Parts: sequence; C-alpha cells; structure tokens
Amino acid sequence: MQATVIYGPGDVRVEHVPDPKIIESTDAVVRVIRSCICGSDLWPYSGMDPAPEGRRIGHEFLGVVEETGSDVNGLRRGDLVVAPFVYSDNTCEFCVEGLHTSCLHGGNWGDEQVDGGQGEAVRVPQAAGTLVKLPAGADDAALLPSLLTLSDVFATGHHAAVKAGVNERTTVTVIGDGAVGLCAVLAAKRLGAEQIILMGRHEARTDLGRSFGATDVVAERGKEGTARIRELSGGRGTHTVLECVGTLPAFETAMRVVRAGGTVSRVGVPQYKDGPIGGLQFGRNVTVTGGVAPARHYIPELLPDIMEGRVEPGRVFDRMIGISAVPEGYRAMAAREALKVQILF
Repeated sequence: MQATVIYGPGDVRVEHVPDPKIIESTDAVVRVIRSCICGSDLWPYSGMDPAPEGRRIGHEFLGVVEETGSDVNGLRRGDLVVAPFVYSDNTCEFCVEGLHTSCLHGGNWGDEQVDGGQGEAVRVPQAAGTLVKLPAGADDAALLPSLLTLSDVFATGHHAAVKAGVNERTTVTVIGDGAVGLCAVLAAKRLGAEQIILMGRHEARTDLGRSFGATDVVAERGKEGTARIRELSGGRGTHTVLECVGTLPAFETAMRVVRAGGTVSRVGVPQYKDGPIGGLQFGRNVTVTGGVAPARHYIPELLPDIMEGRVEPGRVFDRMIGISAVPEGYRAMAAREALKVQILF
C-alpha cells in the first residue's frame, strides 16, 4: 500500500510500504477513506519537533473495517468508523475517567509496528476501544469532512472550551485562527458563550471564525492586541482564554488578556519549556489548564450534532488532495496557503 513517511524537515514522501495485518487479537485493519494533515504535523515538518527518520505520520482518519482480531467485539467488516488521534482500550482506569490519552494500553499512530493515518490502510491496536462505529447515513459525502474532525481538531477545540469552563455566562478569547482555533470558536458557541473574541490575522480564516460564532476579531498582536481585547471586554479581560497555537508569545498573550479569576486553557502543542506562571498570575487567581484532548471521550457527545446538522466543523478543510499530492499538501499548509488539507482515498 501507499503511506506517508517523514524523513526530516521539509522531507515528506509517499512510499510503498507493507500492507497492515492483524498482529494481536485486539487489532483491526481499517481501509482509510479520508485523512488529513494536522497543524501539529507541521512541527516535525518544520524541524521544530524532530521526528525519527522514516517514521509513518498522520493521526486523523475515517475508514472501513476490513478485518478484526478474534477478541474484537462490536465491530465487523464493512463498518464505517472514526479513529481518535491516539488509540486506547476504553476500559482502563484512565479511560473510564475520560482521559483516554493516558490509557495504560494506548499509544500513538506511527509508533513501531503501528501505521500512520496518512496511508491507505491502518492496523488499529485496541480496536474495540479505539474505533467509534458511525451511524447509518454517515457515509454521506457532505458529512464526511465534519466527521473527520472528530478525530482531532473539533474534539481538541471542544476540550479547550470544556477545560476552561466555557458556558453562557463566560466571555471567551480564542488565540489562533488555525483549524483548532476555529473549532474552539465553534465549541465555545455550542456551549453557549455570547462574546467570543478571535485573535487572528488571516481574513479568510477569521471570516470563517465569524460564521462559527466569533463576535469580534482582533488582528493586532502584542501590546496592541492586549489593549484591544481589554477594550472589548470592559477593561477587565475575558473570563476564559483558549490558547490554540502553542508558542510562547501566544501563551504570554493569553496570560495578559485573561480576567482576574479567569482560566487559560492550552491545547496548542507547546513549543517552549517555561512560561509566565509566577507571582502575578498567583495574585490574580488565574487558573492554567488544558492539555492533549481525549478525543475518544468526546466523540459520542459531539457526533449527534454533526449528524443532525447543528454544527459543520468540516468547513475548516479548504483543500482536498489524493495521497500522491501529500508532500504538496504539507508545503501548502506550512506556507499558509491552505488552512487544513483533507486527503481523499
């Protein structure tokens, strides 16, 4: 089969690799029908978070079950499924608590003997716990892009909002107009927030953010951006800040614009070791939370809203390619020529 392999900064290739097969009785083999490139994939692509040479890459996919191991219950050949961006057994103590990203038997796509999601097929460990069978009608081509966002970006945006405690009484700042930031806007709106300020400078993206529920857009950065958000929030800052970038300047901005007693929720993969969490934040009673999103935990809650047309997070995809064009898809996203690239198989 064909699959995406990363060899180093700027070096993503599509290569022929062995077809996946059942290794453990808890495995399944899934034929991929939709995948995509994630903003976090750009970190190793840019060299900021180096990946081992020759590593499979990709962690978001929809597919059809082709084969199941003898201990896989609840799934059968032909089922359309969505895979969260990590695999998990859905039964260990952490999974039961809703923290599938800390599963005692879980792991990452692209690990040793595990395929990446940007390929024609994937061996899925812990298949019964990982894969979510989609309901009748989910094969509608119009729904597939939004269903694909359940793998990561919509679930991650929702995680940012949930950890921050967003509700109809909270004001919200979202930092970042990438796919996760836009999904965080959508999630905050879904949870009832009436004022949602989106910090972003790319007009096409912020226009989409407005359609997702952003009430205000702040293009300025640094001191000017901070001043503008304080102006929009009555001089106090917003109750919650959803930091969806992962850089130190983004986190510093979040800490400046959060209201006293408020919450900063980080879901951008941090590209820094230290941040501003000292005496000033202590004195203002600011809570810092967030982390990697347990997408598997959120899928059952978010799925009905997609199926019934109440939300359409798949609008974050602005380019569709075949697998042979994946290297060009990476280049386009890294150059900000594309917001999020969908891969059609």
